[in-house]
Amino acid sequence: QVYLVESGGRSVQAGDSLTLSCTTSGRTFSSYALGWFRQAPGKEREFVASISGNGGTKYVTNSVRGRFIISRDNAKNTLYLQMSSLKPEDTAVYYCAARNRPLTSSTYYSTREYAYWGQGTQVTVSS
Repeated sequence: QVYLVESGGRSVQAGDSLTLSCTTSGRTFSSYALGWFRQAPGKEREFVASISGNGGTKYVTNSVRGRFIISRDNAKNTLYLQMSSLKPEDTAVYYCAARNRPLTSSTYYSTREYAYWGQGTQVTVSS
């Protein structure tokens, strides 16, 4: 079992920057590929970014490419999402997730591939 806890979400203005964190306990953190997803009111949960266990492979959805950076520090059991140039459409609850299987180019974005989920952290961007 993997327990994930997100933090860092808050209300900001358009154009601001914000970094989300996701921490977990356990000695096998580096064995899990991790991802960030988000869900806006009335919408389905959508993929934002993912990163392999060693951090060498990353995927980012087109709508945030160039603005969001995913990273991880395996020594601290922590996943990060650095967000810049935030837009009102980035408003959502952001979730981190972990998967046992390696990332692949055909499944990195699928919520069904992630077995463990945090409770989410709210990000609100005002114009």
